Amino acid sequence: MSGLEPMPTDWDRALVLMAHPDDAEYGAAAAVAEWTGQGKQVAYVLATSGEAGIAGLPPAESGPLREAEQRAACAAVGVDNLVFLDYPDGRLEQTLDLRRDLARAIRRYRPDGVVTLNHRETWAPGRWNSQDHQVFGRSVLNAVADAANEWIFPELAEAGLPPHAGVRWVAVVSSQPTHAVPVGRESVEKALASLMAHERYLQALSPRPVREQALEQVRMVTGPDEAGARVAFELFLT
Repeated sequence: MSGLEPMPTDWDRALVLMAHPDDAEYGAAAAVAEWTGQGKQVAYVLATSGEAGIAGLPPAESGPLREAEQRAACAAVGVDNLVFLDYPDGRLEQTLDLRRDLARAIRRYRPDGVVTLNHRETWAPGRWNSQDHQVFGRSVLNAVADAANEWIFPELAEAGLPPHAGVRWVAVVSSQPTHAVPVGRESVEKALASLMAHERYLQALSPRPVREQALEQVRMVTGPDEAGARVAFELFLT
């Protein structure tokens, strides 16, 4: 797999933590489809509803639409556990409240691994990463430690959510990958359907057909060769 190490396979539960609808579909959906196809349990928690993401469509209309598209996107890859945290799209800040809410989600779901966003300033030379992604990715990495620590956010334990130190790895959708998940043709097709579920969003991004946009992105993530398709992540061990 182009020099990348294989991702761990000896786990049962993963939690996908993303800032917006479509974030998982742009980088991780084929891996999620592969995992759910193997019987692993995967849940999604999104910080925002992506309500500021469609030009010309007011947030009050865009938010519910994008939530509905995300539910369809999750269904396409075998995920039926989806939660929105209702933070404001485009205005995420690196706060204790966000860390607490993410730690709460981790303690509630008690995953073996976490999948999240690139936390760096850039995706590649000349390609800036959004502030929401930077803030959220860093907050997730911190929240994994918070979820395991009995003295940080003790109010969570008081509410019936004891510490969870069982997160073994955090897989980051990153331009500096270290590990990869091989994915089959069916998983690639499910990933394509998952991204295409964001129909209105993709229509606002480009006049190109939705399927064409989605296929280009999925092939960029998984590689052009179906026989060697994979999804790459930067793995942080906890």
